[in-house]
Amino acid sequence: MKSIYLAPFGMIDEEAMSTLETSLWQIFGFDIKRLPVLPEPEYALDQKTKQYNSTLILKDLLRRVPNDAVRVLGITQCDLFIPMLSFVFGHAQVNGPVAVISLARLHQQFYHLPENKLLFIRRMMKEAVHELGHTFGLVHCSDTQCAMSLSNAIQQVDKKTEELCANCSILFDEISKHIRRENGMEIVQ
Repeated sequence: MKSIYLAPFGMIDEEAMSTLETSLWQIFGFDIKRLPVLPEPEYALDQKTKQYNSTLILKDLLRRVPNDAVRVLGITQCDLFIPMLSFVFGHAQVNGPVAVISLARLHQQFYHLPENKLLFIRRMMKEAVHELGHTFGLVHCSDTQCAMSLSNAIQQVDKKTEELCANCSILFDEISKHIRRENGMEIVQ
């Protein structure tokens, strides 16, 4: 049985992790497992910006993909960037096995506002679905409500849902059937 693995870097709020496991199972239909807690990715720290290079984190995750993994999603509190963008909420290999999301900019406190745990968890789920969607080959969607909609600002994250739109759902269903057939798994209808 192929599973989606969650790979927490450092301690992540247990309620958020449990909610994420349930939601990802419901949306993607694969079992959800966790890798042991990984150390903070100090190897990816850029001393100048005090942010973490998400490309280096993806490279690290590639070495950790279990044999029974369909995908691995890293989760970190670290603020991520890629060289062409000053920050990213997440980063994924399109059609690849790994992705990572940053929780840093999903907290209201990052914007000097009172913390709102429910809002934080919803934002986390949206970004997790978005990055995992990329690993399954989904690209950015023009439907601003779809989880695959591009988010360059927290307002765009808040505008979308954690659900895939009808078109992205159809694409994912076909991709999922292909993966399940290749791995001798039951086809979910």
